[in-house]
Amino acid sequence: MRYLILPLLLAACAPLAQPPGPTPPPASSPADPGRCGAAERQRLLGAPVTALERELILGQVRVIRPDDLVTMDFREDRINFEIDASERIARIYCG
Repeated sequence: MRYLILPLLLAACAPLAQPPGPTPPPASSPADPGRCGAAERQRLLGAPVTALERELILGQVRVIRPDDLVTMDFREDRINFEIDASERIARIYCG
């Protein structure tokens, strides 16, 4: 009986296999402007966030500020505007 306990204890200490994590969404490349219109709005990079008020954007839009929680779902028809801490547009991309 003693010889059976040692393998059981060792098996209990073995690390569990972790399932693979989610795959990251595909990134929109500059060569592929996507369906959201991000390529046409790259001129807004560095502009104050108030510049978005003058833009007519039809469709899905997401404004992401520092420390905002966002979902990791990928929507090729959605345009994302990342705003930096100084309230300027830092990144524009589809997804």
